[in-house]
Amino acid sequence: MPDPVTKPRTVVGLGELLWDLLPSGKQLGGAPANFAYVSSLFGNRGVVASRIGRDALGNQTVVRLATLSLEDSCVQRDQSHATGTVGIEIDQHGQPTFTIFENVAWDHLEWTPDWQKLAAEADIICFGSLAQRSEESRNTIVHFLKTTREDALLIFDVNLRQSYFSPDVLRGSLQLADVAKLNDAELPVVLANCGLPVRNELENARVLRQEFDLDLVCVTRGVHGSLLVSESESNAHPGYKVTVSDTIGAGDAFTAALAHHFARGESLATINRIANRVGSWVASLPGATPRISREEFQRQFMTPGGVGQV
Repeated sequence: MPDPVTKPRTVVGLGELLWDLLPSGKQLGGAPANFAYVSSLFGNRGVVASRIGRDALGNQTVVRLATLSLEDSCVQRDQSHATGTVGIEIDQHGQPTFTIFENVAWDHLEWTPDWQKLAAEADIICFGSLAQRSEESRNTIVHFLKTTREDALLIFDVNLRQSYFSPDVLRGSLQLADVAKLNDAELPVVLANCGLPVRNELENARVLRQEFDLDLVCVTRGVHGSLLVSESESNAHPGYKVTVSDTIGAGDAFTAALAHHFARGESLATINRIANRVGSWVASLPGATPRISREEFQRQFMTPGGVGQV
């Protein structure tokens, strides 16, 4: 799967597009948009594939995507359902608690000619469990993933939220994926839902990788960094100490960095180091999509001696 070619890739965030209703105000969010935004900062073509309402928030979504230099050609508009929103409370440690509203536009993803074209063009696709909470959207997401090219990189960023997952969704997603990314609290839950034994973290990651023939399993550990496990090796990184503003989108930024460098055949140590640095950078700033020019981002995170290269 990894390919050292350095050309820009078409990178798709597939699933929920929504507004985070924070105590400080609303911000556009949802893992697919957060992932696509940071992927675009790496020089890729970032595309969001989702669905929004024909309402005021939907109109604001289109404007916000444009300011983030993200394409909206595959963001569907729904006449009958509202743009998704999530109520968020932030604790004293910057950790969010989510209240995710139901039966919104992204619960009704449709298979369209535009999505068929995007699936054929996509080099990297990131999807999660949340957008599969409705049967309609799950069927569309699965069809999208099965329509991609054989050499496309499919990343299942688990993102367990509330009760919006099931053994069938988890097993089906892992069977389609090349890479699984989940946090240390989610790992034993996923194993249990898949009927697999739960042991220590490293062994758990190895069992998950082997059971589903994954190229890579990534376990994030919050402030304690992350663990990467491939067929032939493992690598742990302790993370970077930063003053946390909030952790919203930090995991999505980590995934974007992981996807970018794994697709280029980088070592696990390099992937771990840069992904942790990018994730900690997002955590140190408010919101999931901090504004930065592509040139400045690449200077910090992609050039020798830059902050992300330390």
